[in-house]
Amino acid sequence: MKYMLLMNYARPEDLPPVHTWTPEEIRASGEHMMGIHRELSEAGELVGTEGLTAPDAAKIVTSDGGVPVVTDGPFPETKEFLAGYWLIDVESEERAIEIAARTSAAPGPGGKPTGRPVEVRPVMSRGASEST
Repeated sequence: MKYMLLMNYARPEDLPPVHTWTPEEIRASGEHMMGIHRELSEAGELVGTEGLTAPDAAKIVTSDGGVPVVTDGPFPETKEFLAGYWLIDVESEERAIEIAARTSAAPGPGGKPTGRPVEVRPVMSRGASEST
């Protein structure tokens, strides 16, 4: 079953911005995430992954069928924003949650787990006659 792990940046009051971390803290967090990435790749569970730019590069588009309305970021009403995602194909929801928990526990300042929110969402499957 496919799941999307949506990785959010934590609110600044919950976790200092990455640009304030020491080089060692950034390296430790990156190594943690790359270790999970390698494991998922080797197990054939990783379908895809991408990081996203900061919210100030985002645009919100709405349309009622006429000319679209485009709003530029950043969006101050947003407490958290999407940093990136991993698309995984695993045997169970429990496995998806296990991976999300390990991702959330990536080390941050002082080696303390970041506790960043990771949303686990099942990917809707296509019809039975289509491949997934």
